[in-house]
Amino acid sequence: MCGRFTQHLSWEELQRLADLIGQPRNLAPHYNIAPTMQIEVIRLGVQGKELTPMRWGLVPLWWRDSLNRLPATFNARAETVAEKPMFCSAFNARRGVVPASGFYEWTGPKGAKTPHYFSAPDGRPLAFAGLWERAPNPDTKEMIDSATIIVGPANKWMSRFHDRMPVILDWGDIGLWMAGGDPGSLLRPPPEDALQEWVVSPRANKSDLGDDDPMLIAPV
Repeated sequence: MCGRFTQHLSWEELQRLADLIGQPRNLAPHYNIAPTMQIEVIRLGVQGKELTPMRWGLVPLWWRDSLNRLPATFNARAETVAEKPMFCSAFNARRGVVPASGFYEWTGPKGAKTPHYFSAPDGRPLAFAGLWERAPNPDTKEMIDSATIIVGPANKWMSRFHDRMPVILDWGDIGLWMAGGDPGSLLRPPPEDALQEWVVSPRANKSDLGDDDPMLIAPV
C-alpha cells in the first residue's frame, strides 16, 4: 500500500513537469508524511493545473460523522475505486495527482520491521494517481479539501518488498488522467525500472512531525 511518503519538492520543478498555473510559493519539505496530515495535490482548476494543500485521507461529500470515525481513506484500490461509495464520485469527476519525492515500505516480522525508501532513479518527483474532494468538515462545518492515493498490484520488481504499490503515472499522462481518461490504460503497474530502493533508519517507523528531517531517507 502507501501509508507513508515524502514531499521535498520545488515549485519550479513541478511547474516544469505539470505546467502549473498560479503564483509560485515556497513548499515546505516533509520527510515523514502520514495519513491525516496535509499534502500537496495537483488538480484541474478553471484555468488549468493548480497545486493545492489537502488533507491526506479523502472525506466524501456525504460523510456526516466525526472525522475521528472516518474509515481509512488515504488509499483507494485501483481494482474497486470506480465502484466504492467512498471514492466513486471523486473517481468520476475529481481526479488529481499527488507529487511525491518517494515513499516508504516495510519488510520483516512484526516488531522488527525494516523500513525501505523508494524513489525515482533520476531523482525526479513521482506522480501518484489520486482523487480529491471538497466537503464540509463535520466537526467544524468548514469546507476542506482532501485526497487519496490510488494503489494497485505491485510490479515484479516491487513484489520483493510488498504486493501492492502506488499507481505511478507518467508525467506526460497526468492531463489525460485528470480529464477522465480511460483508467484501464493508466491504472497499471509502472515499468520494472521505475524505482530505486535502499534501507533507511528505524526512525522512519514513527509518524511524528517532530521527527521530520532529511536524515530519515539517508541510506543506512
